Amino acid sequence: MPDSPAAPVTSRVAFRPAVRDDLARIVELIADDAVAATRTGAFGPAHVAGFEAIAASTNDELVVAELDGEVVGTMQLTFVPGISRNGATRLLVEAVRVDARLRGRGLGRALMEHAHARGRERGCALAQLTSDKQRPEAHRFYRSLGYAQSHEGFKLPL
Repeated sequence: MPDSPAAPVTSRVAFRPAVRDDLARIVELIADDAVAATRTGAFGPAHVAGFEAIAASTNDELVVAELDGEVVGTMQLTFVPGISRNGATRLLVEAVRVDARLRGRGLGRALMEHAHARGRERGCALAQLTSDKQRPEAHRFYRSLGYAQSHEGFKLPL
């Protein structure tokens, strides 16, 4: 991987479905911030079970971004069929992560463009996501992509 912050990386990044051998790296990327570290935990059987459930689902995709043979980004895409919005299917984008060494170089934007392309391919009417309130930089990034902070999100541990 190039060390120069100015080196173009997005033209050399490939997006592909994640495979089981990517899972430890995916967990590492997801846990690589203070907000997610405690709730993600150390790689283990629960992550394997989650991966297997995603892999078995026709409405879920776990995507990795690969650069020079290394997984440098990830995201989960879920295609949610619905009744509202005239029966629209929604693209739900979750767990978007970019290797800290490559942040600010367009990889996140490329990941999201890939997500939007997959959503269009699947006939989605809109894309939606949530972002922790402790991530103002991420919020600026999503707004720069055209996302509107139109709703308040609510979560309840079960």
